[in-house]
This record gives sequence, structure tokens and C-alpha cells, in this order.
Amino acid sequence: MQPSRRSAVPGFEVMSILAEIEKLRSAGRNIISLTAGEPGSGAPPAVNAAAAKVHAANTVLNYSPAFGIMPLREAIAVHYQDWYGAEIPVERIAVTTGSSGAFVLSFLAAFDPGDRVALARPGYPAYRNILASLGVEVVDLDCGPEVRFQPTGEQLDAEVEANGPLQGLMVASPANPTGTMVDREQLTGLADWCRVNSVQLISDEIYHGITFASPGVSAAEVDNDAVVISSFSKYWGMPGWRLGWMILPEHLVDPVARLSGNVALCPPHGSQIAAVEAFTEESLRFAQSQLADYSKARDLVLGALPELGWGQAAPADGAFYVYAHLGERLKRYADSTAYATALLHQASVAVVPGTDFDPINGHEWVRLSLAPGSAAVAEGLGRIGDFHRGAG
Repeated sequence: MQPSRRSAVPGFEVMSILAEIEKLRSAGRNIISLTAGEPGSGAPPAVNAAAAKVHAANTVLNYSPAFGIMPLREAIAVHYQDWYGAEIPVERIAVTTGSSGAFVLSFLAAFDPGDRVALARPGYPAYRNILASLGVEVVDLDCGPEVRFQPTGEQLDAEVEANGPLQGLMVASPANPTGTMVDREQLTGLADWCRVNSVQLISDEIYHGITFASPGVSAAEVDNDAVVISSFSKYWGMPGWRLGWMILPEHLVDPVARLSGNVALCPPHGSQIAAVEAFTEESLRFAQSQLADYSKARDLVLGALPELGWGQAAPADGAFYVYAHLGERLKRYADSTAYATALLHQASVAVVPGTDFDPINGHEWVRLSLAPGSAAVAEGLGRIGDFHRGAG
């Protein structure tokens, strides 16, 4: 017996690095991990208190409706009115098992095997890997510094002219790994292009709230036909609660509802009950209070780049990452994987090679996560500097 061809997708490199970190820590090593996008703050206290109340009362946690409990869906609708001025009917809101569940459901509902879906490279590897496992053709758009690491209408026109129609476009703002954002004019232009060309736009907005210059613009503001995906994992510091959501266009509501009931039955019931408290003023103040430390960590990294001898970095408009070219370090190391391996084992600092995010040029780039906080980032940068001044 052989595994399916669809399972032959690359693993997520950062997960292998996390396993190696755990092994080194169990051996007594003090590792500074600037790898995963896991906020160190944890959930807002009001959310934790609500979860404790659920369990203290011995609340029976059964299956919820496939799209989630109504109080949470209603709270999400109010959130979009408050943050974006967008009126979203609750019927178009689906709570999911993390944003990962939303990716699977939206891709299944929107695309058939053989469809062509465009996405920016570098980008979050799960997009391409999930799409590929579903038999969808992934169309890479080479989005480098000249386009601020985000797709453009000109690139889409060129791709269609060269290789034929597209059925989907995946955008992320703020993006992982680059942190770059698209502004209202850019997002409106991409949405208009998709509408004219009968292309399904899917917008990953899980880092909204974590921005350093201007707030994120939601595709829900500019296009009723877009799929909008978000999550409690980042801004609210709740990755382990496995809770996200989708705003769906009318034509995908019923397909996603039918798929959702089959694929996952429902999102975690207890997490849903507690997550209603994430939208209270108290919880939003708590989540916003974490932004100052992410900003401080970001400034530390950007300020240290010249001393580190790395090259250019992507404009880190939001999220909690800095994506940097290794610059002169490539004279000493074959690629970013070799560099990251040496840094981990010799300096006890973990970063992620860019190959996770860009299979073509990622061997020259690394991603640092700001999520561990400014104190950990400062110590990590000190170790990296010492490493460079020594054998590195």
C-alpha cells in the first residue's frame, strides 16, 4: 500500500525546528526561540475567566451548530461594524476550527481539482500545501521588494495572458512572513480585478489588530463576494484555543455549511463560549496593550540590522515578524537553513529559514518572530551579534 499522491506536500519547517528546540531544552540548553507566531501574553483574562466558569459549572460541551454558536457569531458581526464599518449578516459568518479550518473549507467550497489559484511568494506555506493536496494548481506570483511583497494587478494580467484564466487569488494583509500590508486602494484594485475576471478572492486577515502605522483594511469593506478569514490566535493571543472564523459570500454559505458539518462537525464548543468575551472592552484593551511590546521588539530588530550584517528587510507594517535577507552572511553559509542550524546549535537562538515561505529565493532569507516579546528579542539579538563576531 502507498500513501496518496495528494499527501506528498512539504512539511512545515518551523514545526521541525520547534521539535529540535524541545530536544535541546530537555538537554538543559537555554534556547531563545524567535520562530513561531505564538503570542506570549495568552488569552485576555476575561476569556480565561469565562472558560474557568464553563468548567467550574460542569457545563455540558456537546456539538454546536456547524457554523458556531449564535452569541459568538453575533459578537463577530458587531466587531466588523465597530472596526470596519461593515454590516455583515450573521448568516454569512462561520466560526471555524482555527483559521486552518477556514482555509480547508473555503478552498474545498470554492475550487475544483485543476483550478488555478494565485498567491504571493513568499507567503504562508499552508496556503500552497493545502491547495496542492486538493488537486488545485498553485500559481506563484514572484512578489519581491519591488512590489512590497504583495501581488499586483499587472502581475495577474501577465499571468492570465501567459498561462490562461485563474479561478482564485489568495491575499494576506498583514502577511506572513513579511508583515507587509495592502492599503485600501490596492485591496480595492485587487477586488475589482477579481470581480471583472470571475476570480474568487480570499483574504487572510488573521493579523488584523497587530499593525504599526495604520489599521488593516478588510476585504469585507470593499467586496461582498470575497471570503474573509480571521482568527483569535494572534491579536487575542489564543492559538491553542483553535478558533477562527470566515465571512462568506452568499454563493458559498450553503456549500461551506454542508462541508463544515462533514469535515469537522463544529468548532470547539467550550472555546466558543469563552471567546464571546474576547470582544468586550476589557479584552480589547488587553489585546491592544500587547501591541506596544511587539512594536518595541520590531524596532529592536530593524535597528540591529546594519550591525548584524544582514541585507534588506521587508517593510514590517504589521504582524509580528521581520523577514530579512542574510546579506553578507551568505558568504559564509550555503543558505539560510545552514545559517539557522549553526545559529541554533552554536548560539542557542532559533530563527526560521525562508525556504518555508519561498521555495525559490527563500534560501537567502530568514524570518524572526517578535511574538516572544521585546525582552526575548533583545537577548536573542545580543546572542546573534556575539555569534557573528565569533565563528559566525
